[in-house]
Amino acid sequence: MTPAQLDEACLALPAATRVVQWGGSDVYKVGGKIFAIAGLAGGLMFKVTDLAYEVMTQSGMAKPAPYLARAKWVSFDDLAALDAGEVSDWLRTAHGLVAAKLTRKQRAELAL
Repeated sequence: MTPAQLDEACLALPAATRVVQWGGSDVYKVGGKIFAIAGLAGGLMFKVTDLAYEVMTQSGMAKPAPYLARAKWVSFDDLAALDAGEVSDWLRTAHGLVAAKLTRKQRAELAL
């Protein structure tokens, strides 16, 4: 997956925004809450379900994300090595998990 494909996939999600933070990382948010981070040493981090976290980290597919593992985030070192379709599905899930935690009022304001 290229950075442009990642940007397109994230920003295609409802009410998703991108900001540049932490020394040039692309931080993708919904309702002000982060669902994915790209650019930290060329990698990608995002939120996953509890089951996906266990499968991805125990199989060696992904690593627990630094500082975010307790919240069930995974990390990939090389964005270019990832399949664009698969990553798009993971990002859609990450977006949904984070959006579900927003208040009812926030979801209504964002038309989610």
